[in-house]
Amino acid sequence: MAAQNQSVTIQNLEAAFAGESMGHIKYRYFAKLARAAGAIEVAEAFEATADQAVAHAFGHLDLLYPKDEITPAMALQIAIEGETYEYTEMYPKFRHMAVEEGNAAAVAEYDEQIEESKVHAAEFRRTLEIAAKRFAALARVEERHANHYKEALDKLNATA
Repeated sequence: MAAQNQSVTIQNLEAAFAGESMGHIKYRYFAKLARAAGAIEVAEAFEATADQAVAHAFGHLDLLYPKDEITPAMALQIAIEGETYEYTEMYPKFRHMAVEEGNAAAVAEYDEQIEESKVHAAEFRRTLEIAAKRFAALARVEERHANHYKEALDKLNATA
């Protein structure tokens, strides 16, 4: 959904989710550095805060994607859209700026992320296709069962 079509509250929840998610990863990274430096207490403080950031991010997601409204297929579609946005718009724009600024390391990072996002989107698409095929097959099986039970009931009613 485009940001201009969203309420301010939804935009704020998405920004809060992004901030908590970024905080989680950043604090995990800082914990890793602190552990490597032998600062175990510092690492543990970062890890505890990272855990809280995840809890906060999940709280925001609960409001953005209520569990009683989101099916696995919808979640896959949302993921496909996100990964597609990354490789078609976000990372190419970032890459362009990195090229203009002469930051070869960032260009290489963005190139890698573009390719990975393509792979992720394709994996989610395959998963969605497989799930759809399985659901269709299950629906056919359930229909056969229902028809079998109806026939049995019709026979029973005919003899009564």
